[in-house]
Amino acid sequence: MKLSKILSSYRSEFIAKIKKNTNNNTNKKDFNPIRLDFGSVVFLLARYFGFCYGVENAIEIAYRTVTENPTKRIFLLSEMIHNPLVNQELLKKNVQFIFDSDGQQKISWNELTSGDIIIIPAFGTSIEIEKKIIEKGIDIQRYNTTCPFVQKVWKRGVSLGDDNFTVMIHGKHQHEETKATFSRIKNNTPSFVVRDINEVKIISRIILGKLGKDEFYKIFEGKYSEGFDVNTDLDRIGVVNQTTMLSSETQAIANELKNAMIEKYGIENLHEHFADTRDTLCYATNNNQKATEALLTQNADIAIVVGGYNSSNTTHLVEMLEEKFITYFIDSAEKILSKDQIKHFDIHQKIEKVTNNFVLLDSKPTIILTSGASCPDSEVENVISKILSFLPFKKEFDDVLTDFV
Repeated sequence: MKLSKILSSYRSEFIAKIKKNTNNNTNKKDFNPIRLDFGSVVFLLARYFGFCYGVENAIEIAYRTVTENPTKRIFLLSEMIHNPLVNQELLKKNVQFIFDSDGQQKISWNELTSGDIIIIPAFGTSIEIEKKIIEKGIDIQRYNTTCPFVQKVWKRGVSLGDDNFTVMIHGKHQHEETKATFSRIKNNTPSFVVRDINEVKIISRIILGKLGKDEFYKIFEGKYSEGFDVNTDLDRIGVVNQTTMLSSETQAIANELKNAMIEKYGIENLHEHFADTRDTLCYATNNNQKATEALLTQNADIAIVVGGYNSSNTTHLVEMLEEKFITYFIDSAEKILSKDQIKHFDIHQKIEKVTNNFVLLDSKPTIILTSGASCPDSEVENVISKILSFLPFKKEFDDVLTDFV
């Protein structure tokens, strides 16, 4: 699918040229940042950022559906992707959301008819919701934008079940993708969802008999499959993940579980009790995170991350950069209010706040810049342009592009 088919307002000729030059690089393991020197400010742009294949495909299908069906009612199960700009544009085209971002149903199934169109978002959806759609006589395949990497996780989970492994899903229990994955695995094999390494350490203690087995049902209430038996279903475990989780966290989780199995059963029997399937992480998420790790080796005054506040993969980029830099998480260039003020999202307090004197533009600062997989490239360019608008001297985009190439 060509990028030119995506809504033109999401594109950036400047960013496209940078990405084209980067993609032509024969060293695919080069994650070093792209240095863009505008004279009065330097941007260190992540080598990999922004729209991935799954997001582009979902947007392409959604807009084609709207164009080809002007007389039909069109619904999205939930947000197309976790980006407010994309979702707002679809709402302007009279596309309605059946569920909000918190999973609350806004439109009753009784209001839907066989003549309606329902678009399944890139995160996919649960088997239960698919059945609801089929019962209404609505086609669930023609307008299905589920990312193939999400489907890969589903297949891997089912395969583990076929091999009599319990499936541990590393993800956010209320995230649409995790719900969809859990629904497809739980009916095939015992399964449960863990959020982080701390929860897996609890599982390890239960496996090793250091914590009562009944604690599992209390701590993971609502997060395990029906009929889950702690006495037998923690003997053989395979790990899959929500495709947008931190790869380092998934690795730590797998290692924790692996070590518990070695301690209990011996390393010679490990393959009978542990299946390591960490490679279900999305390639774009993986590349974006590796590019962010490379940013952490640099020196900079601040970091700016652009994307939807409820975007899992974008939030993880913020978490990574916060380890070293003062990091501002914004969903659009409009949140840069002035030369001295920025309105940004605090991922810990879950609120937007305004910070004054967020960067000293008079001293030629170095600014790290990246974005999540659901952020249009145009918004990254908008952030650069907004900051440049406050500077009396700056080089033109074409000149910087020439220097870069």
